[in-house]
Amino acid sequence: MVHTRLVGVGVIIANMILSKEEVERIANLARLQLSPAEKELYRKQLSQILDYAARLQTLDTTGIPPTSSVLPPRSVLRRDETRPSLAVQELLRNAQDVENSQFRVPPVLE
Repeated sequence: MVHTRLVGVGVIIANMILSKEEVERIANLARLQLSPAEKELYRKQLSQILDYAARLQTLDTTGIPPTSSVLPPRSVLRRDETRPSLAVQELLRNAQDVENSQFRVPPVLE
């Protein structure tokens, strides 16, 4: 069941009060078997969560850019720095088959 109330200037927020039938449908979709006491508990808790989400809609976020995380970007990987590598001839020295200074491998066709 959805109740609406007016908050501020022209902003409508939906108070989400779930019915017992809606909780039973959600439980059925989640393949949960709930006791009557659990249904009532989850009805209250889910209604509070939905009401809180509706309250968040009233926040003015026009000056806040979208982000994927509230944490600053951080990499756990080492810096990507170039270093000298082996010469091509040295790399290919033990190759089974070489063609045009590249490893030649048999084709894999299925």
